[in-house]
Amino acid sequence: MSRTLRGRVAVAGIGETAYYKHGQSPDAEFTLALKAILRACEDAGIPPREVDGFASYSNDRSDPSRLAAALGIRELRFANMQWGGGGGGGAAAVGNAAAAVATGLADCVVVFRALAQGQFARFGLGGQVPAVSGEQAFTFPYGMISPGQRYAMRAMRFLHDHEIGREPLRAIALASYRHAQSNPRAVMHGRPLTPEMYDASRWIVEPFRLYDCCLENDGAAALVLVPAERARDLRQPRVYLLGVAQGSEHRNAAPVHNAPLYATSSFTTVAPHLYEMAGVTPGDVDVVQSYENFTGGVLMSLVEHGLFRADEAVEVCTLENLLAPKGRLPLNTSGGNLAECYMHGLELQLEAVRQLRGASPNQVPDAEVSMVCAGPMVTPVSSLIFGTEATL
Repeated sequence: MSRTLRGRVAVAGIGETAYYKHGQSPDAEFTLALKAILRACEDAGIPPREVDGFASYSNDRSDPSRLAAALGIRELRFANMQWGGGGGGGAAAVGNAAAAVATGLADCVVVFRALAQGQFARFGLGGQVPAVSGEQAFTFPYGMISPGQRYAMRAMRFLHDHEIGREPLRAIALASYRHAQSNPRAVMHGRPLTPEMYDASRWIVEPFRLYDCCLENDGAAALVLVPAERARDLRQPRVYLLGVAQGSEHRNAAPVHNAPLYATSSFTTVAPHLYEMAGVTPGDVDVVQSYENFTGGVLMSLVEHGLFRADEAVEVCTLENLLAPKGRLPLNTSGGNLAECYMHGLELQLEAVRQLRGASPNQVPDAEVSMVCAGPMVTPVSSLIFGTEATL
């Protein structure tokens, strides 16, 4: 028997709350998680009590047993948290849930992520501690504390090694904001970004200006996964998981900056496994949702997934090429982490599903293969590919 998840699990439903600026949610984090899960179940046409598993990542604080009790779930059979990698666990959490469904550990698993930073510390805030140990001891004493500082170094090395200017980063940011103007859910809906605004924005840490950096938001998002055979009886167009992969390179060691292969987004070994399971090539991908902690990581991710070579970056990464519906490589079509919402990247999974349902605010015509890259430049990272029934 072939060891694969290809075509064995379907996305039955998706759901999300309203998205808020960090610290401004009127609801507690646990309530946000419940709201997103209930909306995903409603979208699927599945009673919440039929859910029997949960999967999340990045130390989500909404405990599965408490969720099960609140939802009236009859039996909790599976509970999983992807370890490490921050936003790099977004696709891996879907893969973990899919593995549980495909192997019979559970029948209906919800993947979710919830954030309410007004209740807790701001996500990604530098540690306010009198002493540091472990990986932080390699960077904090030298002033490298924030995520922007850490990831800027790897992005600068990549741009230098391949003689790439900042034009692709600019195009990635502009495309996300342009897509957000057609998406009423987006936090930056009604707040367009012009090239002049981008160029005049303040430096955060070179090569990143303000609009190269992701938002910080509160809210929640969720997906419901079921066995493929059950999807035929559900209300929504069928979307199947074709492939998923997670991990990182030999001695990746992203936080302490001593990896032998330094100028990467950590996908060089992950992407080949993804395509092998999915049974597609980069040329088959119709639309991409790529996690933007910073635009430099998006550029690196696209290259490492084989969507173009590094020496083609300036040619391919233009605003026209990245825009739906007619661009060569439609990217982050709901606005992504930069302009829709930073729901730790899980909102990218929802948009990937919407594209294959034909329900995106920036629809790519006849989309059949949709990719999500979760990361980048953390460790481990993960990616997945969804497909329509026509791809099976």
